Amino acid sequence: MTKHDPVADLALSSETLEAEILRHLKFTLGKDPSHAALYDWRMAVSYTLRDRVVAPWFAATRRTWAEDRKRVYYLSMEFLIGRILQDAAVNLGLNDLIDDVLGRLGVSFSELVEDEPDAALGNGGLGRLAACYMESMATVGCPGYGYGIRYEHGLFRQRFEGGRQVEAPEDWLNTRNPWEFDRPEVAYEIGFKGHVEDREGRVRWIPGETVVATAHDTPVIGWRGRWANTLRLWGAKPTTLFDLGRFNRGDYAAAAEPEALARTLSRVLYPDDTTYQGKELRLKQEFFLTSAALQDIIRRFLDTHKDLTKLADLVAVQMNDTHPAIAGPELIRLLCDEHAMDFDTALSITQGVLAYTNHTLMPEALERWATYLMGSVLPRHMQIIEHIDSWHRRTFPNRPHWVGIVKHHEVRMGDLAFVTSHKVNGVSALHTDLVKETLFPELNALHPGRIINQTNGVTPRRWLRMANPALSSLITETIGEGWEDDADRLTELEAHVADAGFLDAFGAAKRANKERLVAWLKDETGVSADPAAMFDVQVKRIHEYKRQLMNLLQTVADWHVMREAPNGNYVPRVKIFGGKAAPGYYAAKQIIRLINDVARVVNEDPVTRDWLKIAYPPNYNVSKAEKLIPAADLSEQISTAGKEASGTGNMKFALNGALTIGTLDGANVEIRERVGAENFFLFGLTAEEAARRREFQDHARSAILASQPLQDVLQMIAEGRFSPEEPNRYHDLVHNIWNSDYFLVASDFDAYSAAQREVDALYARPADWARRAALNTARMGFFSSDRAIRGYMKDIWSVKPALDPEA
Repeated sequence: MTKHDPVADLALSSETLEAEILRHLKFTLGKDPSHAALYDWRMAVSYTLRDRVVAPWFAATRRTWAEDRKRVYYLSMEFLIGRILQDAAVNLGLNDLIDDVLGRLGVSFSELVEDEPDAALGNGGLGRLAACYMESMATVGCPGYGYGIRYEHGLFRQRFEGGRQVEAPEDWLNTRNPWEFDRPEVAYEIGFKGHVEDREGRVRWIPGETVVATAHDTPVIGWRGRWANTLRLWGAKPTTLFDLGRFNRGDYAAAAEPEALARTLSRVLYPDDTTYQGKELRLKQEFFLTSAALQDIIRRFLDTHKDLTKLADLVAVQMNDTHPAIAGPELIRLLCDEHAMDFDTALSITQGVLAYTNHTLMPEALERWATYLMGSVLPRHMQIIEHIDSWHRRTFPNRPHWVGIVKHHEVRMGDLAFVTSHKVNGVSALHTDLVKETLFPELNALHPGRIINQTNGVTPRRWLRMANPALSSLITETIGEGWEDDADRLTELEAHVADAGFLDAFGAAKRANKERLVAWLKDETGVSADPAAMFDVQVKRIHEYKRQLMNLLQTVADWHVMREAPNGNYVPRVKIFGGKAAPGYYAAKQIIRLINDVARVVNEDPVTRDWLKIAYPPNYNVSKAEKLIPAADLSEQISTAGKEASGTGNMKFALNGALTIGTLDGANVEIRERVGAENFFLFGLTAEEAARRREFQDHARSAILASQPLQDVLQMIAEGRFSPEEPNRYHDLVHNIWNSDYFLVASDFDAYSAAQREVDALYARPADWARRAALNTARMGFFSSDRAIRGYMKDIWSVKPALDPEA
């Protein structure tokens, strides 16, 4: 058949674009140009761009159906998609044209971009990875759907009061979302609780509570608009709006219970699960997402096929971490209870369909649900989970007695995901080895070859082309067009690294990004920074294993040295932190408060303020990352070895010409191999050394006693140097470092400090720094999410890209 090229549909003149924007302004927004506010212009431009996305979106869908192509369904509790307006403009090749047209209309495109709220659908790397993968699936032509929850508030909005993190509801949906299409006709009933009946050999679950999942679709456009996929987010609605009888009897609160349950399910990402009610809500959210997605997948399959035993031929479902791991029991339930299939056949189909990405070795992310909670909220699924576990034990009679999905009155969701999948992948080479050796060693022995590696990646369209126009323009001028969807071509920059003119231009691009950031930091935090200073950045979720605390302690040590010897020759630095702590994570919230307390003292110090500043802009999100990452000189990737699965921030920073200081953890290992050991500041214990170090009972105390600088820093904090109004504020934090220090801050402190002195020495040689920074950019093409998605397609999903000529 003749294949339609939707790219041809996207070409348009400035006159046509202007007319389309003004048409939406008038007929969609009901405004004329003289009375239109910034919001009106943003919405008009967004609707205009959305119109341009629809043609390739429809074309891709039609082709997938016509050619009966296998589809990938990506299940994730998070999709940290960020702002869409400029991303769509860049991928459609319309960014410059829109800028010109709006300029003629007296409107600033950059102001429109800044006016767009970030979709609050994620927390950190896992959610941003899902967004990068959706964009790359569209770019390489992999037919797919993303499935998530349309959180009304999503992750909280962070602000600081007296240095403390304060959580407030995120209001990203207070105005219309112009990018989504509501699908009220796509709705599925989702049940909870109730009981299970066996009627003449047919098992039926009778839920005690039900809600309705309704679909909201956002098209995801790939590079140059050649293919588009769908991000389908589920909103929850009550099965019955309210109980009119109760309402008329005056019991108004009880009458609204069905609506309250539904709104609660899709209101907040990651509710605080330190209470039973929080745990129940989180489990309900995970089942809500998964059941709605699987019902939708089966419905779509049955529209054109009748034999569900062939489901794996046309359906690949990727579980993004353990959050959707209930997919195994739910798919078995649907096949057995709704479609009269026997258990063994249903399990075989499930394993053929499902694959599982493990993102972490951390216990809190490898979910375990109490059997009482699982049996109460999902009684039928508890039965099926026990059946799966019994089947696995019978099938592998030599399975060690301590291995199992149900153990010690808990359901181990990681083990469940492993057993119900045909492939399990880690997200970096080191992490995958640790998954095999420390997380699932027995299951790996029973299922050799099931665990494979797919190192993470990031999309160069958003994280270089869009976020860093100064550097991306230089790249295009130097090696020509086409690198955006062929990131391996960045290696062509290496031939120019010896050219002083190229390095000058590379440095000028970085300087321009830093100057923009300086103005933004002043507005956002009140901190005045010198763009000539080294911008030293650590932005990520606040967690003890990521060791923001070690970064801060070393910063205090530097400050102390500067105060003691104010005539020294120091390299000026601006230390920038960013990230949120989970609402119930006390230690992480104490670290945030300490950062802010230290920043207040250091930034006001007349002795050191020309050499050292600390900035912590609140409410870190994708849009703020797009400002910080292109301006960074030094990327802090300092997690305790063996704890970071991969990281993707490390990739974004290096791609944008920042040098990395880091441990041999996660994808740092592969980044260092790619960019060259001489272009990476390595320090710290390896994963194996860290494990051995913890076996030494007094490892923390011995490390502190061997480091006078660390002793001095801890003493200053303990005596209230940074919290004079409450001197004992950080006694718990200091006590933990002295007596526990599971994440080995003390053990790695001196090595980290020594590496920072290497950083200073190199930054004092600008030409050498620029050359090494440019080599980072030139050698980071491997870490494109396009490469990662092609790996998934080949090794996990068995899907051929529709855009390849032979596919």
